[in-house]
Amino acid sequence: MGNWLLILTICAAAVQSCVAVDRGNFKTCDQNAFCKRQRATQPGNSPWEILLDSLNSTISSLQVQVISSRSQARLQLQLIALADSTLHFELDEVNPIKLRYRAQESLSGSPQLSSLKITEQSSDSISLSFGGTGKAILLVKPFRLDVYDGDQLVISVNARGLLNFEHQRVRKSNEAGRNEEPSSEPAEEEMKAEAETKHPDEKPVEEEEEPGLWEETFKSHVDSKPYGPTSVGVDISFPGSRHVYGIPEHADTFALKQTKNGDPYRLYNTDVFEYELYNPMALYGAVPFMMAKRQQGTVGIFWNNAAETYVDIEESSSGSVVSSLMNLVSGGGNEPHQQTHWFSESGIIDLYIMIGPTPKDVVRQYGSLTGKTPLPQRFALGYHQCRWNYNDQEDVHSVNKGFDLHDIPYDVLWLDIEHTDNKKYFTWDPVKFPDPLEMVHNLTANGRKLVTIVDPHMKRDSSYFFHEHCEQNDFYVKDKSGKIYEGWCWPGSASYPDFFNPAVRDYWASRFALDKYEGTSLDVYTWNDMNEPSVFNGPEVTMPKDCLHYGGYEHRDVHNMYGMMVVEGTIRGQLMRSDYKLRPFVLSRSFFAGSQRFGAVWTGDNIADWEHLAIAVPMLLSLSVSGIPFCGADVGGFFNNPNTELLTRWYQAGAFQPFFRGHAHLHTKRREPWLFDEQTNKIIKASIKKRYTYLPYWYTLFYEHEKTAVPPMRPLWMEYPQDGETFSMDNQYLLGDSILVHPVVRSGEQEVSVYFPGVDTLWYEIETFRVYEAPGYQTIPVAIEKIPIFQRGGTIVPKKERARRASSLMTKDPYTFIVTLDKQGKAQGRLYIDDGQSLEYQKGSYITLELNMEGHTLSSKVTNQGAFETPESIDKIVIVGLSRAPSSIVDNTGRILEYRYDATSQALVLRKPNFSVSNEWSVNLKM
Repeated sequence: MGNWLLILTICAAAVQSCVAVDRGNFKTCDQNAFCKRQRATQPGNSPWEILLDSLNSTISSLQVQVISSRSQARLQLQLIALADSTLHFELDEVNPIKLRYRAQESLSGSPQLSSLKITEQSSDSISLSFGGTGKAILLVKPFRLDVYDGDQLVISVNARGLLNFEHQRVRKSNEAGRNEEPSSEPAEEEMKAEAETKHPDEKPVEEEEEPGLWEETFKSHVDSKPYGPTSVGVDISFPGSRHVYGIPEHADTFALKQTKNGDPYRLYNTDVFEYELYNPMALYGAVPFMMAKRQQGTVGIFWNNAAETYVDIEESSSGSVVSSLMNLVSGGGNEPHQQTHWFSESGIIDLYIMIGPTPKDVVRQYGSLTGKTPLPQRFALGYHQCRWNYNDQEDVHSVNKGFDLHDIPYDVLWLDIEHTDNKKYFTWDPVKFPDPLEMVHNLTANGRKLVTIVDPHMKRDSSYFFHEHCEQNDFYVKDKSGKIYEGWCWPGSASYPDFFNPAVRDYWASRFALDKYEGTSLDVYTWNDMNEPSVFNGPEVTMPKDCLHYGGYEHRDVHNMYGMMVVEGTIRGQLMRSDYKLRPFVLSRSFFAGSQRFGAVWTGDNIADWEHLAIAVPMLLSLSVSGIPFCGADVGGFFNNPNTELLTRWYQAGAFQPFFRGHAHLHTKRREPWLFDEQTNKIIKASIKKRYTYLPYWYTLFYEHEKTAVPPMRPLWMEYPQDGETFSMDNQYLLGDSILVHPVVRSGEQEVSVYFPGVDTLWYEIETFRVYEAPGYQTIPVAIEKIPIFQRGGTIVPKKERARRASSLMTKDPYTFIVTLDKQGKAQGRLYIDDGQSLEYQKGSYITLELNMEGHTLSSKVTNQGAFETPESIDKIVIVGLSRAPSSIVDNTGRILEYRYDATSQALVLRKPNFSVSNEWSVNLKM
């Protein structure tokens, strides 16, 4: 009884609305032994040097040993040239006592190799070339790697001498006393013998018996370390770059801040509800990818390590080591730049260097390594309605009917944990949801889908089929003694499937089969929550680091990747149940590099306040440039109750962000749009409908992402990389290259200052077509009815202006093209069309249109027809920026077309041209 009271207390604490997160539940750097040790490494005195007599090379790689002059410890360095101007830098122990974990699951496959040539070698350095313009210089003593794009030094590794690679070792004695059971670690004599065999020429590592080397305690939790300290770290500097971005997830500015006088940015997936803003605390996901921006170029790095990781950021001073290096190399220049320090608790230094040189080059290079988000089904880009929890089948029916009665589109209704039978996933509450399949059919009859939550903590109940199968087949994560690990989460006592075991993922995937997951259909999709993993009674609300996984690796080695492995199994289950015919959809709270291959993420348990609305933009931009484009924030805020102004502004912003879902906590007031006053309901409805009119544009952007890795939501500097005004901007953003969005994120705001990028570029307000000339700031009034949104002159945006109750009901509706002319009277655009749901597009079954306006002629060219056929047509064309009306308009068949011209807005509307999207056509304006 006492344990259950404690469980209920913990659960209540986890879900109650508080003022802010309890910071005491999560470590700071000073409370983390490896972070303190790595941060204490002093610059400018590196003991590491290259052993030139160990040098070996192949057509694409170089191998050489690096030795410490202090301990004589040796590392194996490998440089590998990869396709598309990417260099792979890898440092590992020579003959380690136990193989260190390599996070290969983050990669989408084996990277394509390229040529690496030694162009010059001396006793001091080795010069190399790779890619088209890539160069690298390995300095021998002290060891350093400088990477160039042409003659421009862009990245320097270990320029500050902070390389610190803690070798596995054996403990000299057990005097400190261990809490572990004897079986929890290798026998000391066995480890010593193994170390002597593998390192016969090395001096013994004489570690100080300082706290945290062999075990450390946080609150009541003791973390054992049978191989001692194994952290790795090195400094990475970006000469010439004043701004760095990425390393989500943090609730902070888009351009990352200096950390010298506080904690570093932490990457450690944790269940942090009601998270604080503008600090480097770890949140639900971790992507160790960073972009560095300089005036004339962009570079990126990917630190492929799934263990707990920290990143320090510091702007160099004119007298720093790297500044002096830059001056020596470039012949001058005293400009400060960004220097970073990366360190992880275990694993190896597995670094990928991408030299760009443009932002789009970098995201493409990173996407070729870790993958891109496959084109989602069209419904996934519509509006999602969620709550913890819709109470029962009647509640679901009532909400679904409410959207129809109030003429508000939506595509997906979501069910949280209360729909299950006592928190046993893959089940239904037999009282509240007695006939789930009927409920699903009622939704799909209106063209809609259902999402159910499936979390990775399994209720320890002998009558629960999933738990029994895991116990019988040894599928659970083990504690340090080798016993099944038990933690507490929503079901009470729970255990956690070991998703690093392929057999576990196979079993998990099999449970999504329609004959196994009863009450579901192919129109039911999945939400993987709490997959950091969340453990209410665990250290930092997660799993102990000394738990054991498949292959003998500790949880500390793989922690940040656990959630991604859950989703990989879920995605495979959805693919299998449709016989690999339908695209899957999964939303995950936890993520790592590579998670983008498996679906969408969201920013977790935010709060209904204005600051959380504002922070959504920099958080989503950070995710987008870090390879995770299908992302969103809970509209309205998960905790607390938004007032009508805040809720209105959140819907207006969310309608122009990639993943669009309203969600709320169990203890908040109901928020269905029609429950508010008439004006609020009207504006929210208009915002959702506007989202649906732009679905063709969103769909095209996601298709282009799969091809190019460029995210749909992007910072201004991705399109205008030399505009320094945009480098620290995170209150507005672009959708594709055509739409500029500036959300309103302050209460009572009457006007905002919008920056319009581009030299001699025109921007048109999307409703009035009022034109603004760039570059520069303009003050824009912001009445409650809308937020500032603009279309760039020189673009053509596809729309469908009949917003029906679900996206599936718009499939055969006609298109509208909005053509906004640049100063030369030109415009270009693209449209992608397929069946919206199947995987046939991967076999070429789709249509792409290239749209072009030049010389008063608008034309459409079909660039791919495939086997796809559609009855869709073009119902309307709007051309904006014409100084006068044409005398007539004629299509390519000689047909005279009717039009209307408005001199005030300089907009021409061509109605009912009735062109088929499958055929090429043109219209000529006789001026």
